[in-house]
Amino acid sequence: MTPEELAGFAKEIVIRKLSERAHSRSDLAQALAKKQVPEGVAEATLAKFEAAGLIDDEDFARSWVQARQRGKGLSSRALANELRTKGVDDEISKEVIGELDPAAELEAAHRLVRTKLRSMSRFDDATKTRRLVGMLARKGYPSQMAFQVVRDELGAEAAPLDSM
Repeated sequence: MTPEELAGFAKEIVIRKLSERAHSRSDLAQALAKKQVPEGVAEATLAKFEAAGLIDDEDFARSWVQARQRGKGLSSRALANELRTKGVDDEISKEVIGELDPAAELEAAHRLVRTKLRSMSRFDDATKTRRLVGMLARKGYPSQMAFQVVRDELGAEAAPLDSM
């Protein structure tokens, strides 16, 4: 391929990816590398899209965090890990995660537990507690917060749960 054809090919890949949803610069660079676009062509293409305002890691991180917290109920720790996986700079990640409301994170945990509790009526409280705390742990919530949320939602006494 000629340099012009390579640049056009790279541009098509980026446009296609961005038409699906927002992506981080790193995601797009990986997509170009996977299609064997030379690094120089990939960097030039990404720089053009960045200059045009079509690639913005901070905007991507903000929208990703809002969607994943609202949709999946993920904790700030889990969201930070996802942003790291997506190639978002740690400084940007810290800034965006710092904008999250801790009360909203706590409410998301309560909402997750209430939703899951609907399908757990056949289990005893110990089993419910174990499963609910495990679910919150997988979503990145600290164990102390997970136990407190489950305790609140089950209306249980603190003493029996502390022995677990």
